[in-house]
Amino acid sequence: MKRLIVIPARLASTRLENKPLVNLLGKPLVRWVAEGCLKTGERVMLAIDDERIHEVVKDLPIEVRYTPSDLPSGSDRVAYAIRDEEVDFVINYQGDEPFVYKEDVERLFKALEEVPVATLALRDERAYKDPNSVKVVIQKDGRALYFSRSPIPYMKKPSETYPLKHVGIYAFKKDALLAFTSMPKGSLEDLESLEQLRLLEAGYPIKVIITQNYYHGVDTKEDLEVVERELSARLFTN
Repeated sequence: MKRLIVIPARLASTRLENKPLVNLLGKPLVRWVAEGCLKTGERVMLAIDDERIHEVVKDLPIEVRYTPSDLPSGSDRVAYAIRDEEVDFVINYQGDEPFVYKEDVERLFKALEEVPVATLALRDERAYKDPNSVKVVIQKDGRALYFSRSPIPYMKKPSETYPLKHVGIYAFKKDALLAFTSMPKGSLEDLESLEQLRLLEAGYPIKVIITQNYYHGVDTKEDLEVVERELSARLFTN
């Protein structure tokens, strides 16, 4: 099977100006993501809408595809970039997620041998009541039952599994991604503002892989501070 990691990155951001280029310990955010993905040994592509993003990674052995600025989501950007590529499995690795783990990438690709879509989650009690953190509940076989910004499941007692915070990194079979991005928006997606609900409403199974690794995307200045502290601690330890 031909595999590919695509990093969608657009310059416009509603909460953090020029987010892909924001300085993170002396290096642009998007470069952290690109370098991390390249270390997995997989083929890596950057899907961008602005030359300034290309400038900060042009010395890396990474493929670049330009995509229209008006595409509505990162998934649409990835689908546009790979529509003519000879690839079977693709991972949409968010351009604001600087933490990359080879073992999780491998588990995502492995899951696509059984299901059309896979994603990650981790146990995080702090995320439970935070509407900015998406939660997920799963079936016994690890497939998603539902994603929500609300606290799910309602817990009358402590759980060793929940709450599960969704990590917005997706693996798709190519045909599933192209079908997904051509579907009309679903009613649940519209209510929750969560595009993965479009897949569940359409009957697509989503395998949820629970990871013990640390993830924290960058959407705000507060997120940037959290990530800087974590990366600084790792650099100091190493």
